[in-house]
Amino acid sequence: MGIFLTIGNQTLASGRGELQFQAKTIDDIHGIGRPLENAMPPIVLETLESLKNFVGREIGTTDWLLVTQERIRQFAEATEDRQWIHTDPERARSESPYGATIAHGFLTLSLLSYFIKRAIQIPRDVRLSVNYGLNRVRFPAPVRTGSEIRARVALQSLKDLPDCVEAVFNVSIEGKDTAKPCCVAEWIVRYYF
Repeated sequence: MGIFLTIGNQTLASGRGELQFQAKTIDDIHGIGRPLENAMPPIVLETLESLKNFVGREIGTTDWLLVTQERIRQFAEATEDRQWIHTDPERARSESPYGATIAHGFLTLSLLSYFIKRAIQIPRDVRLSVNYGLNRVRFPAPVRTGSEIRARVALQSLKDLPDCVEAVFNVSIEGKDTAKPCCVAEWIVRYYF
């Protein structure tokens, strides 16, 4: 079982899990153009079985994602949660303990799907991935509008079930220049063939 990393049209492979590539910016990987700052391209799995190599280990750290007021506004509209702390920048500047609007905790949580795809690419023979739920979620720190967040993804467990494979991921979403993570979640995903 090897680990495969794809950058553009080039695939790098290693039987030992040691990959080497040269990139100076994220633009070299997928078109964003910011310094790498420990971001990794997604790990491309040849088979779901090879995911077992990551049980009890960190899979990767994603690149940064800018959380804009527009994204927060759209989430507020979609969820009917238009509380001023999320949607009114002027009021939040003067009345909020954070000095700015903040993202909804559930917006941050909803980005787990976005971040997992940036950490790991599931094999094509998996026909369906299902969000099975969460065992535990906490929001230790706010996500201020205009800040950047990224995820550290680790695989807690992988279990074969009669009709699928169940993965439990530990995901920590951290903000740039914040001491505590913005979201810590234990997330269950089921993969069907």
